[in-house]
Amino acid sequence: MDEPSDLGLKDAIARGDVSDIASWLDGRAPHEIAEEFTRLDSVQAALVWRLLERDRALEVFEELDPREQQELLNGMRDQTFRDILESMDPDDRARMLGEAPAVFVHRVLQGLSAKERAMTASLLGYPDGSVGRVMSPEVVTVPEATPVPEILKVVKRKGKDAETIDILAVVDRSRKMVGIMELSQVVMADESLTAGDLANTSAPSIPVTENAERAARLVQETNTLGLLVVDSEDRVLGVLTVDDALEIIEAADTEDVARQAATLPSTGHYLSASPVRLAGLRVVWLLILIVAATLTVSVLQLFESSLEAVTALALFIPLLVGTGGNVGSQAATSAVRALAVGEVRPSDAFRVAWRESRVGLLLGLVLGVLAFVAGWVVAGILVGVTVGIAVVLVCIWAATVGSLMPLMAKAIGIDPAVISAPLVTTLVDATGLLIYFVTAGIVLGI
Repeated sequence: MDEPSDLGLKDAIARGDVSDIASWLDGRAPHEIAEEFTRLDSVQAALVWRLLERDRALEVFEELDPREQQELLNGMRDQTFRDILESMDPDDRARMLGEAPAVFVHRVLQGLSAKERAMTASLLGYPDGSVGRVMSPEVVTVPEATPVPEILKVVKRKGKDAETIDILAVVDRSRKMVGIMELSQVVMADESLTAGDLANTSAPSIPVTENAERAARLVQETNTLGLLVVDSEDRVLGVLTVDDALEIIEAADTEDVARQAATLPSTGHYLSASPVRLAGLRVVWLLILIVAATLTVSVLQLFESSLEAVTALALFIPLLVGTGGNVGSQAATSAVRALAVGEVRPSDAFRVAWRESRVGLLLGLVLGVLAFVAGWVVAGILVGVTVGIAVVLVCIWAATVGSLMPLMAKAIGIDPAVISAPLVTTLVDATGLLIYFVTAGIVLGI
């Protein structure tokens, strides 16, 4: 294989030299080529696509996001369109169609063979967000009475169409799951044994209606190559492989990061999204936050007389709300992460609140000393005492509230990531000012 050219793909296309483009493609892995596809317009992408060999083109296609796959398919002729779709795994195809317009879905289903159409339609029939939507229905099943020498024959016969042959489902006569065995076990096993003897009967399985993210994290926690997906009667329907599980976790984490940053989650590559689309994803939460910020204005109006009496108090408002917001957002982010990986549940709310309140106290003592010194130097010892005490109280309050809000959201069925750091910050700002002015009233007697 030729060494990768230092020339960028877009540069090679701009020069119009097909040999330069081919040389660049020849030295790159499929995921690298897929990354460059997101930077090309439709004409450039079509040109590059034609220079790829069929098998390599499919590998690149599988690395693209669903939205980018749709855009590329829309520009293909019918025969190429059908060839690509027929070559895709059913779960990858269903994932792409789950985000596609109805017209595109109809065109895809019409272009598939009867077998592939049936498998794709069955996956699309499961609830959105369930593991049934993302599992592969192509799994190698082995009857429990099958002798070891016959198991390899079964794998060779069924393995060509399977998502993986590393995980073998051992089933009884009614296709109910008995257990799981790995191909390596079969290769090393005594020939006098059967599939039932080799099966790990304690291996966990996943109900087909289970949430896809929870199922994916179970794969991660059990350190397995995948888990079998079963119906309500324990009949094997498919398999969730570790590579699919990792994609699901990546998508879920990306969504959580977006929500914690107070924006709606976006699908597809960042560079492929228009400014209008990006603004649309962000403006909803910004409107909510600006309405919530009016609480801060109301608190300032309520204590306007206190500010007139001791104008120096206004100097430390940014310090106070900034500190409270930062502590609250840290606590909220930690709680969302702990919920996502299963370390805490809503029933742990009291333990989490007690722990975070102590964290807030320790943080407040450290930061409060600095705030006291700053207040003393700038406006006198009484203002310093006011600011110092307020910082301690605000840190305790912010850490407690920030950690509890995601747990409360989870308890009532709302995505905890919706309780974003900016939202917590905005709410803590308003309540923190109340604490500040009440403290000032007690210490300064205003």
